Amino acid sequence: MTTGESRKPESGASSLSVVVAGGGTAGHIEPAMAVADALRALDPAIRVTALGTQRGLETKLVPERGYPLELIPPVPLPRKLTKDLLRLPGRVRAAVARTREVIDMVEADVIVGFGGYVALPAYLAAGRGLLWSRRPVPLVVHEANVKAGIANKIGARRANRVLAAVADSGVRARGRADAEIVGIPVRRSITTLDRAALRAQARAHFGLPAEGPVLLVTGGSQGAQRLNEAVSGAAAQLVAAGISVLHAHGPKNAVDVSAADPAAPAKYVAVPYLSRMDLAYAAADATVCRSGAMTVAEVSAVGLPAFYVPLPHGNGEQELNARPVVALGGGRIVPDAQMTPKYVIDEVIPLLTAPDRLAAMAAAAAGAGHRDAADAVARIVVEVARS
Repeated sequence: MTTGESRKPESGASSLSVVVAGGGTAGHIEPAMAVADALRALDPAIRVTALGTQRGLETKLVPERGYPLELIPPVPLPRKLTKDLLRLPGRVRAAVARTREVIDMVEADVIVGFGGYVALPAYLAAGRGLLWSRRPVPLVVHEANVKAGIANKIGARRANRVLAAVADSGVRARGRADAEIVGIPVRRSITTLDRAALRAQARAHFGLPAEGPVLLVTGGSQGAQRLNEAVSGAAAQLVAAGISVLHAHGPKNAVDVSAADPAAPAKYVAVPYLSRMDLAYAAADATVCRSGAMTVAEVSAVGLPAFYVPLPHGNGEQELNARPVVALGGGRIVPDAQMTPKYVIDEVIPLLTAPDRLAAMAAAAAGAGHRDAADAVARIVVEVARS
């Protein structure tokens, strides 16, 4: 199944064809799209095709960015001994076969993968191996997290170049060489964002006051109940302190801010989703957010002080994502259970009303980012394809 226009080049065309594999969550899709944009900026003739599945956010995000999307069967990796585990080999074969069809159709010169269940079939289809007698395709693997997933660990063994956001992520190139550290690719609208220049426009866009501090609250595309309850529970105190709030609570959630004084000069603006994160960052003076790898990369790239609230489950990677920024003074890590209305009143409000402390944290956060990561990855992808 195809979304967009992905096809072979006209006879004699010499432009490079790049397949990007990073679907499922925004944490995999956004770096892939950032590199796609950087490839187009490097050479507008480069053809980029994205791989995805019907289940992921890529069905919405990739077409919005103007790239063709080719769908493959999803291959979720079961974490327990169930019947799904028995079906896994057949699902992998089907996904790899479909991926190989896409590779041949677009005459791919290189594949760049960003992990997740979309990337694994691409990694397997790229090589000649036992399944394929056709030509192998050069492979670049990028790991955004501080702890690599199984897909990227497998892909790294086959890759021509292995890249990572941070050291010691668990991915190694062939020959056990360390991955090249390049940071996380972030879209250009974020890396070039001038928050001060856009401040007035951004605040007007969201209906926020032109003056006074603004707190941005976001739990990602689906929201975060813990963050919603903690910040909305302190709505009255925030507004009374002169702090306006821009709160993205998630499309399936809602927040009650009726306790806030509607006549106060500060405002509490609650929305289901933020489609213009660049304007949201420009409007804000600090943020309360989760600490997924992509969130940390964007927040530090724009120099926004942050209260990072890692997800309390998983293998602890969200806390690890935030540690380098926090170590430089660009944010704080708040355990999930401690993010309460009381914490907002006792810790968040005092920071938002201390301009000197905010400015110091903003400078520290900006110093922790890798603003040129997308361009660096794009150059490596082209180098691999042409070599």
